[in-house]
Amino acid sequence: MSNIAARSIPKHLLLISLSVILAGGSAVAVTTDDVKWINQCVKDNSDEGAKRLVVLKYCTCMNNKMTDEDTQSITEWEKTHSEEQKACEEAAGWE
Repeated sequence: MSNIAARSIPKHLLLISLSVILAGGSAVAVTTDDVKWINQCVKDNSDEGAKRLVVLKYCTCMNNKMTDEDTQSITEWEKTHSEEQKACEEAAGWE
């Protein structure tokens, strides 16, 4: 792929693709709303010292653990779901 073609791919499409890949091949539907929440989680955790891909894996994992009925952001939700947080940190390789 040329540099021009690579630069023309919108970032949100890359994040959607990564989210599907990071789901481990399981059948997980990624919606526009999911991408919005995952992107906000990545932004919220950008100063935590982890690599961006680790943060993306973590946020995708946390998003996948939430139900469609959850109305909090991932960052808000993780504060009351420590077991899920620990599981996603481990799955993402967060150190």
